[in-house]
Amino acid sequence: MSVKHTIALGLALFLSLSILAGVAEAGKGGHRNAAGSGSGSLSLVLLNSTDGLAHYGQNVTFTVSSTVSQPWVNLTCYQNGDWVTNQYVGFYAGYPWSQVFPLATWKWTGGAADCTARLFDGLTNATLGSMSFHAYE
Repeated sequence: MSVKHTIALGLALFLSLSILAGVAEAGKGGHRNAAGSGSGSLSLVLLNSTDGLAHYGQNVTFTVSSTVSQPWVNLTCYQNGDWVTNQYVGFYAGYPWSQVFPLATWKWTGGAADCTARLFDGLTNATLGSMSFHAYE
């Protein structure tokens, strides 16, 4: 086998293994950031509450503080263990859409729910903080 063929075969093997490694990594559910590479905190802001509590049909947002460049908040709510909302909003300069979370969805048509907000790095999916609250009927 010539030197050119040996180099070509070696390169093909290297590329094949690299592709397989990438597929295997993708199958793990995405890249995770190392612990301690970012920090943050979030707090609930009630936008149209009349009694200082979150309720079905109202809107909330969060005050976010973070050391990462693209912090996001994921809000999930459950009624009796059944998922009723799963919303994602970016909290960084240049995020073009609303940062308001409506406490109602096509699946959440009424009643109370237990909610958890997770602050995470949008580039690595590393969790930076979380908080829970109850949304009353």
